[in-house]
Amino acid sequence: MPSLIDLLSSRLATLLPSELKSNEFMKLAIPHRHSMLMSQRRATLIVNRVRLFAFLFAVLTPLWGIIDMMVFTYPLWLGLATFRLLACAAFACLLLFYRPSGNLFDAYRAVALLFAIPTVFYIASHTLLGGYQLTQISAMVATGYAFLPFVLIAGLAIFPLTLLENLVMASVLLVAHAVAGYLSWTTLNWPSYAGGFWLLILIAGVSSLASLSQLAFMIALVRQAIRDPLTGVFSRGSGQEILKLQWDTARRHDTGLAVAFIDLDHFKQINDTFGHEAGDLVLRECTQQMLASLRSTDTLLRWGGEEFVVIMPDTDREQARLALTRMVRGGLGARPDGSILTASMGLAERCADFAESAEELLDLADKRMYVAKTSGRNRLCFETVAEAASETPLSAV
Repeated sequence: MPSLIDLLSSRLATLLPSELKSNEFMKLAIPHRHSMLMSQRRATLIVNRVRLFAFLFAVLTPLWGIIDMMVFTYPLWLGLATFRLLACAAFACLLLFYRPSGNLFDAYRAVALLFAIPTVFYIASHTLLGGYQLTQISAMVATGYAFLPFVLIAGLAIFPLTLLENLVMASVLLVAHAVAGYLSWTTLNWPSYAGGFWLLILIAGVSSLASLSQLAFMIALVRQAIRDPLTGVFSRGSGQEILKLQWDTARRHDTGLAVAFIDLDHFKQINDTFGHEAGDLVLRECTQQMLASLRSTDTLLRWGGEEFVVIMPDTDREQARLALTRMVRGGLGARPDGSILTASMGLAERCADFAESAEELLDLADKRMYVAKTSGRNRLCFETVAEAASETPLSAV
């Protein structure tokens, strides 16, 4: 009989988006579980939506100043107009000068700036309005300023944020609302304020659910777009993006970056003799064997057919050679007839080969893989063709 905890867990699982796999649920909670490509695409989307939000605020913020001028007395509407123009200028700068870089911390900074501008405006305007005795009409218009925190909290729903990110963002806005209440302590209507604060918390919860739903769909879509459906590893298109990102990082920090091109030997014979289903089974087994021997920071790509690419950041040529040797020692799997599956490998490294671009590095690894094939297969080529030490037969491993 299932325990109460198991029963609750199964019930809660039914509330989570069905598009996600069971091992992807933690990706909704914290951003550290996301892949490099997922983080890059999410960061780009967040910044683009920040700019859209900034455009909307830059247009609407000064327009409401016309209402202020019609309702409030001269010193008050001028002060509010000043705050509005400053906020409008800040939104315009965010719109014009902030561009997506694919970096998640840049995206966090953009969201922080987006919400900091109206938060400061809210505290400043709330403090200014508290110093004036308002008539019935002006008091009604001033009430509209109290709704700004609700707009900001609800605005979180347009961003694909994790649960942790939602909690941080919502907490900052709730603290700002509490600060505004503290600044108007003597004139505050506490029952109304407490009710409004509770409503803010409820809206934050709904916004978080909407945000998590967006993130779930994004995780599912990105997985389908960047993964090879047969083996589950990254596909060629996403692999090119990963290689470019790793290349930029290696250039920026002047670190090693190794790329290995792997071609399974005589794989066509498997499909011709045993059928494509048997070939697919061999590919899946081989993929799992290679993944088991790689580090968590390494990336395995299915380049096409029976060709694979391994990207190894922070790795020099000798380290990469040893890693590939260990991979072969651990076994690449077996052919349907029980014989050992072998591969021809080409290895290139950014520093050792003085590569000028990611494309050149990949092309060099590809050429060396063909050298390994023409030299008898089941071997690793990692230097120029003319050097005797450039090839390591893998049959002896």
